Amino acid sequence: MKAKKRLGIWMDHATAYCMEYVVDTFEVKTINAEHVSMINQQPLLQSENALHNKEKQILHAYYKSLMEIIRGHDEVVLYGPSSAKTELYNLIHANHRFDAIKIETKSANKMTFKEQHAFIKDYFSKLLNYESPYNR
Repeated sequence: MKAKKRLGIWMDHATAYCMEYVVDTFEVKTINAEHVSMINQQPLLQSENALHNKEKQILHAYYKSLMEIIRGHDEVVLYGPSSAKTELYNLIHANHRFDAIKIETKSANKMTFKEQHAFIKDYFSKLLNYESPYNR
């Protein structure tokens, strides 16, 4: 039986911390949204619509990079303080390439890396104990 690859992503609209769950160790990868700097953006400032479209494109690229990371996993938990996790979940849910991946969202406040590790460890430990055939 192949071991499942599990991933926890703490995220907001600017930063995502992707932590792959492996029993006692964590690999952390940070993904940042490339927010538009207002310097040298004078032509965009003349049109609020153009600025909004640029921000939307940047957010979509951010979500797309996270989706590429998620694609290589079997179980994923998205958590964080903002609605970004739900927006990403909805994009993933609409894409049938992700149908085989179990994805769940959880609300969480701003956390340190230790708190994030503890959250992921607790989440997947409960999931593993629930799925254990010895608990029946």
